Amino acid sequence: MKTVTMRWLFLTIFVWSLSTPISASALEVGDKAPDFELPSSQRGKLKLSGFQGKKNVLIEFYVLDFTPT
Repeated sequence: MKTVTMRWLFLTIFVWSLSTPISASALEVGDKAPDFELPSSQRGKLKLSGFQGKKNVLIEFYVLDFTPT
């Protein structure tokens, strides 16, 4: 019974993910980064647009960090 429920759940999520429209598009070198908001380590939230004209911002992605090896 548990196996059937897990398979049904997986199938439902899979079909839902295929039907969800993807609105993100790839950025090219030199494109302006879209505004986003993240939780701060000092409480509150940080918004990318809050740094505009004040500081330089480097956005770096670590593809394999926190993934099982």
